[in-house]
Amino acid sequence: MRHTPPHRFLFSSWPPRCWAYLCGGVPLGFAVLLALTVLLVGGLVLSVVGVGLALLAGAALAGLPLGRLERRRLRLVEPEPLPDPHQPVPDAGLRAWLRTRCGERATWRELGYAWLLALVFPAVGLGVALLLLFAGLLAVSPVLVWALAPDTVMIIPGEAVPHPLAALPFTAVGVLVLALTAYAAGLLTGVQVRTAHFLLAPRDEPLTRHVRELTRSRARLADAFEAERRRIERDLHDGAQQQLVALTMTLGFAEMELGDGNPAVAQLLARGRGEARRALEQLRDLVRGIHPQVLTDHGLAAAVTEVALRHPVPVAVDIDLPHRLPDAVETTAYFTVTEALANAAKHSGAARVTVTGRLRNGRLTLRITDDGRGGADPARGTGLTGLADRLAILSGRLTVASPVGGPTELTVEVPCSA
Repeated sequence: MRHTPPHRFLFSSWPPRCWAYLCGGVPLGFAVLLALTVLLVGGLVLSVVGVGLALLAGAALAGLPLGRLERRRLRLVEPEPLPDPHQPVPDAGLRAWLRTRCGERATWRELGYAWLLALVFPAVGLGVALLLLFAGLLAVSPVLVWALAPDTVMIIPGEAVPHPLAALPFTAVGVLVLALTAYAAGLLTGVQVRTAHFLLAPRDEPLTRHVRELTRSRARLADAFEAERRRIERDLHDGAQQQLVALTMTLGFAEMELGDGNPAVAQLLARGRGEARRALEQLRDLVRGIHPQVLTDHGLAAAVTEVALRHPVPVAVDIDLPHRLPDAVETTAYFTVTEALANAAKHSGAARVTVTGRLRNGRLTLRITDDGRGGADPARGTGLTGLADRLAILSGRLTVASPVGGPTELTVEVPCSA
C-alpha cells in the first residue's frame, strides 16, 4: 500500500489475500477460543484428580501448534516465511522436550498470540466479512431488484426501489465501500502481521546477540590465523627451503672442485652438506606439519591416510565423503585427527587404531578408536582439552568414551556450514 499507487493496489491480488487472511482467522479464532476454554475449565475442574494438570499443561503449550500454523498461514500476505523461534531439542524424550519448551520465552509469546487470535482478531475478521457482504449486496443490487421483481425491494427502509436502474446509485456506493474495505483490510492485515512478527518470530535477546558476536569474532580470528599460517608456509617454502637447497648445491659444487686436494676441507664440506640436507628435511617436515600439501590437493581422506602410513601404530582409515569440505572444516578435522593419533601413540599403549569418517545432515562425524588401556582424562594433560578448543572454533564437539581397560573412542562432530 505504501509503495504502489492506489488504483494498482485495488486491482492487484493483495485485497483478496488480505480478505482471505482476515476472514480465515474468524473460524480459526473461535476454534482456538473453544479449545483454550475447554482445556482451562477441564484442567481446573479435574486438577484434584491429577488429570487436570495435563490439561493445564496442554493449555500452556497450545500456542506451539498454533504458532506453527500461523507461520504457515502468514504466507498468504507475507512473502518471507517466519523462521521457527524454538531451539532444537537434542534429547527426543518427552520430559526433555517439555523442560526445553517451557523454559523458552517464545513458547509464552505464542500463548499470548493464541489469546489474541481467540479474543481480538476474530472480531476484526468478522467486521471485515460483514463489510464485504454489505458492499457485495449493494454492488449487485440491480440484479437483486431484477431477480426479485415484482416483489418490492427496499435498500433504504421505507423507500422501495422501483426498477433495476434505480439501484445503480447503490451499486456505486457498494463499489466505494468495497474499495474502502480493501484499504481497511490492508491496514488491519499489516497490524496483524506486525503482531505476528513480534510474537511468533525469533528474537535476538541480549545474551543471544552477545553469543552471536562472540561466535563471529571467533570465526574472524580463525580466518586470520589461517591466513597467517598460509603466509608462513609460503615464506618457508619460497624462502628458507630454496636457500637451503641452494646451500646444499653450493657445498656439493665446492666439494667437487676441491677434489682430493685437501681431504680435511673436503670432509668438512661433506659434513656441512649433510647438515644442510638434514635441516632441509626438518624444514620440509615443519611445513608439512603446518599444512600438508596433500590436504590441499586431495582432501581430508587422502591426508589422514598419509598420516596413518607414517604412524608407529597400525591405523585403519575408513573416511568416505561425497565431496570436498570447506577448507576450515578440513583443516580442523585433519589436525584433530593427527593430534588424536599422536595421543594414542604416546599414552594409550594401543596395538591398533581405527579412524572412520562420514558426512551426515551437513555435519562431519569422525571416530578415532584404539584398543589401548583407556582411562583418558582431559585433566591429566593428554591433549583432549586442546582438541576440544580447536573444534570449538567451528562450533564443533568432541565426545570421549574411555573406560579404564579400554577401548578409547573419540567422536568428533564439525558442522560443515561453519
